[in-house]
Amino acid sequence: MKKEVLVEISARHVHLSRHDLDILFGEGYELTNKKDLSQPGQFACEEKVTVTGAKGSLKASILGPVRPDTQVELSLTDARSIGVTAPIRESGDIKGSGGCKITGPKGEIEIAEGVIAAKRHIHMTVADAAKYGITDKQTVNVKIPTEGRALIFGDVIARVSDNYALAMHIDTDEANAACVPGSCIGEIID
Repeated sequence: MKKEVLVEISARHVHLSRHDLDILFGEGYELTNKKDLSQPGQFACEEKVTVTGAKGSLKASILGPVRPDTQVELSLTDARSIGVTAPIRESGDIKGSGGCKITGPKGEIEIAEGVIAAKRHIHMTVADAAKYGITDKQTVNVKIPTEGRALIFGDVIARVSDNYALAMHIDTDEANAACVPGSCIGEIID
């Protein structure tokens, strides 16, 4: 049986805490859903912020809904270009990660930690994991069969929960390396 998975590109983005959203956009501000994402309850927002490091800045989309902690997810190329530290981590693992300044229309914040390059991962339901014989936090390899740049990604972490939908997420650097055209179907090979 082929263990196929939708592979999606997760471009640079920011998750904001309620506290930081209030500072950046104004007290009680509510994010505007621009587009629902593949993961249930997650959405891309109309709003953007500016992320600034020691060497420059860039615009980044906000993903909703609000989270307990503010987190900035960049590709390693983005991080180097603006001069911030972005260790490769699972989403939510921000302790001791890089810091930056984030600017919105009503204010700005400095975060001492929260900047990461997201570890490539596959979201899957408990049923998907059982079907594929994979357990939560297991590391797998995924073949991306794109024309002219087929690639096998190692160190892909499985994240299993019934709050997820089956999809693999890679950042823009990884997508460019494999010539992924927005999304494609990959195959878990071990």
